[in-house]
Amino acid sequence: MMIYPNSPEAALRFLKYVNASPTPFHAVENAAVRLEKAGFTKLQEKDNWEENVKAGGKYYFTRNQAALVAFTLPAKWKQGAGLSIVATHVDSPNLKVRPISKRTNSGYLQVGVETYGGGIWHSWLDRDLSLAGRVVISEQGGRFRSKLIKIDRPLIRIPTLAIHLDRNVNDSFKFNQETEFVPILGLVESQLNAKQTGDGKTADKPAKSEAPQKASSIQENHHSELLALLAGELSIAPEEIHDFELSLFDTQPAVLGGLCNEFIFSPRMDNLVSSFCAVEAIADHVSVQNFPTLEGNVNCIALFNHEEIGSVSTSGAESSLIPSLLNRLSPTPAALAQSISRSFLISADMGHAIHPNYTSKHEDKHKPHINGGIVIKTNAKQRYASDAISTFILKQLVERKGGKVQEFEVRNDMACGSTVGPMLSKIGVRTVDIGNPMLSMHSIRETAGSHDVQSCIDLFSSLFEGFAALDKGLTVD
Repeated sequence: MMIYPNSPEAALRFLKYVNASPTPFHAVENAAVRLEKAGFTKLQEKDNWEENVKAGGKYYFTRNQAALVAFTLPAKWKQGAGLSIVATHVDSPNLKVRPISKRTNSGYLQVGVETYGGGIWHSWLDRDLSLAGRVVISEQGGRFRSKLIKIDRPLIRIPTLAIHLDRNVNDSFKFNQETEFVPILGLVESQLNAKQTGDGKTADKPAKSEAPQKASSIQENHHSELLALLAGELSIAPEEIHDFELSLFDTQPAVLGGLCNEFIFSPRMDNLVSSFCAVEAIADHVSVQNFPTLEGNVNCIALFNHEEIGSVSTSGAESSLIPSLLNRLSPTPAALAQSISRSFLISADMGHAIHPNYTSKHEDKHKPHINGGIVIKTNAKQRYASDAISTFILKQLVERKGGKVQEFEVRNDMACGSTVGPMLSKIGVRTVDIGNPMLSMHSIRETAGSHDVQSCIDLFSSLFEGFAALDKGLTVD
């Protein structure tokens, strides 16, 4: 880690988190480690919570290694209490290794990949890439385990074509994502050393006589060199690998930048900034002297997967994660209805800062600035869930920590993005959509403000500390 004198401490801690979290699996695992250090107890969804969950406790659970929910209960918690929720997502656009990835072309070993999410794909070209994800391995006694892996060295590259071979490349750069976006893993050593035929071509090796591949075997689907590399990282034999879910990631670490270290240059800030801030806020909240509070809301964070592709999965925002938590804490219809009416949800995802080279892309009066404070996202068509009541509450919470807010609403002649807020508001919970301003969203290297990290943590802390009291003084219905 570089030394950054007089730089925001929260931003430095974020650098460590994002550099250790190249995939949603790692982001969830690192969040869980932070929570356990703060005294949170892990629950299993399959267990009977009535025997384990007690008033005054702090708990978390994960689903499929890709989503995490953590919550704390007041000392006098009763069924029907509201939830103060921060909802984020841990996935980002990336390239995923295909189930059958083995490719060979012109003496190169290549890896078949599939695009995930709406990435700025040209930003992935000529980058020093590697692999991370999870691998299903066999253990003694006929058991199996899913283990995380992160190869910390440049391994893969997607090279561009030299300008000498495409003189018009700078006029309108486009490429085919299927045929011209295949990463290079290495050189085909067997071809380099193979016996040449009379016409100078490489002779094919005679086919091996082998038994049919077992349905559970993936050995023929990927280069043996790749499987050997993964096995070496896990200290197992290649035959002990039964499946994997791997993504490519940029090995260049996240850093602070700018004249006064006012920027963060990093991958995956959409949306690991919000996720990091949520974990930090709830972990810090339980460390204060007056925890647990006697009364008030259940404080909760939810880190979802698959937001970049619609959130429709068992670990996404449209899954049963939040409804299940609400039902388990308030199992009767009356208590559940009370809980929902007393709840409030902050949907936290990164927002669009004004770009100095493209100022016309923003509505004239809605131009958020980096390090300018929390951005409230509004859309009349409800692509964001914010309304006058939820934005009023949000502003009150920010004000209590001495923070600032900015407004974002998209131009009428441009399409508006969305996030997990509208999906979760369907439950009936009051919701506001917010985020930190950033540039180059969905690039392999994004830009955000180093001072905005603490502002986001402060907001979430204000929610956990004071929403229930604020809500008692607000009359709407």
